[in-house]
Formats: sequence, structure tokens, C-alpha cells
Amino acid sequence: MTERATTTASLRERTKAAMRDEVAAVAIKLFAEHGFDAVTTTQIAAVAGISPRSFFRYFPTKEDLVLGGLQDAGHRVQAALRSRPSREGPWTALRHALRVLMDEPVYPPQHLQTITRIILETPSIRARDMQKHQQWEELLAPEIARRMSNPDRAGLSDSDARARALIGAALSCLRVATDTWLRSGGTADPIAILDELIDTVRTA
Repeated sequence: MTERATTTASLRERTKAAMRDEVAAVAIKLFAEHGFDAVTTTQIAAVAGISPRSFFRYFPTKEDLVLGGLQDAGHRVQAALRSRPSREGPWTALRHALRVLMDEPVYPPQHLQTITRIILETPSIRARDMQKHQQWEELLAPEIARRMSNPDRAGLSDSDARARALIGAALSCLRVATDTWLRSGGTADPIAILDELIDTVRTA
């Protein structure tokens, strides 16, 4: 690919990303005013000034407006987990890896509370959110299982099962921390909440 073609492709991608952000901002505003279930993709497209067909080029489903960034977030947690010191225990490594979601939120700050509320209060979105977290388990389990492997360890011999149990507990802490942060009106420190919850599970 020539330099000119590369520049053109890059510009096209940036334009597409800017349009996606604009459509998402319109949708979030409509969701906040009318509720997620009451707003249709046709309404979103009309307010955003695009055709319904164009809408689906940016977002395959209405749910992707809310959850589309979570797949990338799972890969960010996976990368953060792999970057932790090799001798660090699985629980500690997972705890620090999850902090990337607090340091670099999935959603723009101006939309964070609205989107979080939609996820927690909309059954269909909550179900999709749980599916995304199951996909995170697939991403994180191999590294956690590696850190948990110990031939002298008593109990379950299946390190993958133990890894999934640990990840599930950590993601539960993340969900409760998010809910607690939202209930505080966004004033509480989400990292402090997550740390306290993880400490509670670890020492219980």
C-alpha cells in the first residue's frame, strides 16, 4: 500500500470513528431522556442525521451502542494481566489488571454514569453484559491458570476450573464496585471500592 493510500485509509477510519462517537452521543442522550427500551434505532438515526441503513454500518445492534467497547476492554485487562510480574500471585495480578478499567474507563467520562445505569437497570443489556464477562473469563483463564499451577497443591487438579472461579469472584467484585460507585453519584473512588471488596473476598 502506498503512503497516499495509507493516509487515505487512516483518514477514513478516523472519520468513521468520529461518526460512531457522534451517533453514540446522540443515542446516550436519548436513552437518558426516554429509557433504553423506548428508543428505536430509527429514532437514533433520524436525530443523528443518518439513514437507518447507515446506523447498522456503525452498530450491528442497539445494544452495541452500550456494550460495544467491552470486548476491547477485555483485551486490555488481558494485556495488563500478562504484564504483571511473573512471580506475582494470581489474585494480586488480577486485582491490578482490573484497575485498568478504572484508570482508563471504557466509556467517555460524560457518558459514564448514564451508560452504567443503563447496564445495571436494563435486563436485556445486563444479560449481554454477563455474556461479555464470560468472554473475559475465556481471555483471562489461561494466564490465571498458569499462575495457579502448582503440582504440590491439594484440592482441585483442574487449574482451569480454579482459575475461572477466581476470575468470577473478581468480576463480581468489579460489578459491585461499579454499582456502589453509581449509587454514590459518581463521587466515590472506584479503585478504593474495588480494592476494599477484593480484600474482603480474599480475607473472608
